Amino acid sequence: MRWRGLAAVRDGATPSLPLIALLTVCLLLLAGAAAAQSLDYRRPLGNDPSTLDPARISDIYGRSVAQQIFDGLVAFDQTLAIMPALAEHWTASRDGLTWVFTLRKGVRFHHGREVTADDVVFSFTRILDPRLKSSAAETFWVIKGGREFAEGRARSVVGLKALDTHAVEITLTEAFVPFVTALATGNAKIVPRDVVEAAGNDFGARPIGTGPFRFVAWERGRSITLAANRDYFDGPPRLARVIYRIFPGEPWDAVYDEFVKGNLEESPVPTRNHGSVVSAPGRQYVKRPQFNLRFYGLNVRMKPLDDRRVRQAIVHAIDRAGLIQQVFQGRYHLAQSILPLGTLGYNPGVRPLTYDPARARALLAEAGYPRGAGLPPVTIWAGARTDRLLEEHARIVKSLADVGIRATYQYQTDWPAFSRLLIDGKAPMFMYSWNADIPDPDNFLFLLFHSRSPRNYTGYANPVVDNLLLTARNERDAQRRVDLYRKAEQLVLDDAPVLPVWHYSYERLFQPSVKSVEVNGLGDPYIPLRKIWLQ
Repeated sequence: MRWRGLAAVRDGATPSLPLIALLTVCLLLLAGAAAAQSLDYRRPLGNDPSTLDPARISDIYGRSVAQQIFDGLVAFDQTLAIMPALAEHWTASRDGLTWVFTLRKGVRFHHGREVTADDVVFSFTRILDPRLKSSAAETFWVIKGGREFAEGRARSVVGLKALDTHAVEITLTEAFVPFVTALATGNAKIVPRDVVEAAGNDFGARPIGTGPFRFVAWERGRSITLAANRDYFDGPPRLARVIYRIFPGEPWDAVYDEFVKGNLEESPVPTRNHGSVVSAPGRQYVKRPQFNLRFYGLNVRMKPLDDRRVRQAIVHAIDRAGLIQQVFQGRYHLAQSILPLGTLGYNPGVRPLTYDPARARALLAEAGYPRGAGLPPVTIWAGARTDRLLEEHARIVKSLADVGIRATYQYQTDWPAFSRLLIDGKAPMFMYSWNADIPDPDNFLFLLFHSRSPRNYTGYANPVVDNLLLTARNERDAQRRVDLYRKAEQLVLDDAPVLPVWHYSYERLFQPSVKSVEVNGLGDPYIPLRKIWLQ
């Protein structure tokens, strides 16, 4: 009826005053809707991602972006419970070894083709492909034939089968307890077989998924732009575009300045004037516990860090509580353990290596380096360089020097290059933050410390720890599983391949116009941006 009325106006007829009023209201509403849809949501990103290919992602930057472009079979809700995504339902055999996932019908990739079971088989097989070197490959070794395929001893994965167009059967070799939970992680996204095979390695720079936002452009060092997928199976996003503004090296003070100017819809909370920043009017402040660990890794494959006593001396030499209080205004929770509070297996009775310079000196003497004599200098690598970090690093260098350890810092703020340094095992000691993909101790202890894990950048290898972690993966009794993880964690802390520093809380500032933000314990990458709207 409205369009007939508009046509009448064009034809020269004289509409009645009520009709003119109605047309005016309709035009105003349409203009308002167009204006709302033209608003961009601008997010800061602390570095360029290494890639946006889910199977290849190993950093939080790529995860944050790819999470909006792709879907998995299942997903996390706000409480970290598992909910359906591309799979509308699934069943398991009594022994926990055979799973059948039934896909939603009519879900389409951004290039228009419907998702099929073949895409699922391809996506999971691809993660296991040894040529891809996916950091998630070992998680999928539990699929029957997965390890043989990953090691080049088989041409396919026998445990992955497309039963029909919309049903996938997955057979496991062991009853891996967090298996379905692992399918909600960022690496386990479903990709279009035809596009990936045609694009090859370029897929990570021009990704296509099924998610609520589709990839538009990536200007390295500046921005990544996504646009709303209006055909999203769970309803279209309420934002028109999401623009990730890239700030290499995580200069959070500069990011906050951009937020204050109104050039970002959100910002991490800077340490500078923390108290006044979070209490200032005119913004929204969100804080909640998060599953993560900020630590220094010690490469046990390099001298002198191959000596357990030297590693222990380094841990004893550094006043972590002092760093948190004096440099970061006490805003972080001191990490006495590897597992953060709230994780299954968290041990309040853990025995950490505490700040004890006298013990550090004694350990160095036991290792044959009295007062540090003859000890080679230690190079510490960092992927970010800010004023706060420089102060932290200067204090660490002084603390180590006080017990006889010479240390210097090297910086590589190009994140892909820094990641490659760790993957290649070329960093003697390095600063790193681990944000869990799933709320399970396996995601910390197995991925960071099992000798065969690709995320084990320290090169740590302890057969007893390996056995405990493998046993815990398949233990269905919750208390028994907790006991196994606690034993493994204590052994790792005693061996000192890492210096745990703190556990972050998720802290974020949002402009007052930002509505419907949902944050779970996995933090920034798993915020469902499709639910956010701007007032």
